[in-house]
Amino acid sequence: MRPGAEPGEGGQRFGHTELPPEQAHALRRAKRLEVVTLVYMASAVAVVFATAGSSQAMKTAWVEDSLALVPPLAFLVAVRFGHRRPDADHPYGYHRSTGVGHLTAAVALLAVGLLLAVESAMSLARAEHPPIGTVQLFGQTFWAGWLMVAAMTYTGIGPFVLGRMKLPLAEALHDKVLYADADMQKADWMTAAGTIAGVLGIGLGLWWADSSAALLISLSIVHDGWTNLRHATTALMDERARTYDDEHPHPLTRRVDEVLTNLTWVDDSRSRVRDQGHVFHVEAFVRPVAGRAPTLEQLEAAVSVLSDLDWKVHDVVVMPVRDLPDTIPAPD
Repeated sequence: MRPGAEPGEGGQRFGHTELPPEQAHALRRAKRLEVVTLVYMASAVAVVFATAGSSQAMKTAWVEDSLALVPPLAFLVAVRFGHRRPDADHPYGYHRSTGVGHLTAAVALLAVGLLLAVESAMSLARAEHPPIGTVQLFGQTFWAGWLMVAAMTYTGIGPFVLGRMKLPLAEALHDKVLYADADMQKADWMTAAGTIAGVLGIGLGLWWADSSAALLISLSIVHDGWTNLRHATTALMDERARTYDDEHPHPLTRRVDEVLTNLTWVDDSRSRVRDQGHVFHVEAFVRPVAGRAPTLEQLEAAVSVLSDLDWKVHDVVVMPVRDLPDTIPAPD
């Protein structure tokens, strides 16, 4: 456990980093929500499959709902691996499992989205007219499109609610897989709305509405896949640590140097902070004040001060140097 950290509730941890109570609670809640998501989306996949008929938009929505199972699975697997402590073969621990899960989900989204986009565009070019017939249910005969609309209403409401519930947990845990899952689910109502518009368009005699809706849904999947692929790839290439949503450099990257330069024996500091998954690895190069070589106690105190900044500061190395590395720019 890092110095100064309070033990997490119920022994929740990432590697050998014990989580504070807030993050321990968030992790348990996130795992429960992801299990609920898997069950809900599995039911949604079954409902859409049963009502899809010949609608291209419904088939595309079915594939998207099936893909929605990947991020929750990736999160649960990554968290399970992330619990493992460092060993001889993995001295940095298993925190990168989050990045692997993020990359896996992104590749699946992008590849399938591109295939669906091509198929939808070809259907539109061929001017296909998908028929929607009638069905008998409880002794009543009615247009099958109403079943499709009901199915898409069901698949749109749940993800919207679950996505909004996951967003604050993704921030608390600094989990990019959970954030990607939450962000995509939060926007799933647009897929449902587009599919409903396509089905109703068929009912109104607008043959192109179905394929157009399918194409728009496909392009949405491609956008999600490309965005997540870009973020997952740059993270695995040791880009400097960024916020959970990848919008900005993480504030801790600046705080590390600010804290070190406030120490009496430090003249200047440059650090490298990389995101290992949920936690950060910090390599700090410090130039001591002239004539004041740091003692072992001072170096240990510097490590302790950085570790106390935040629970995410996991591995810390403080290296006194004569000259600061040219390859590390000054903090923003």
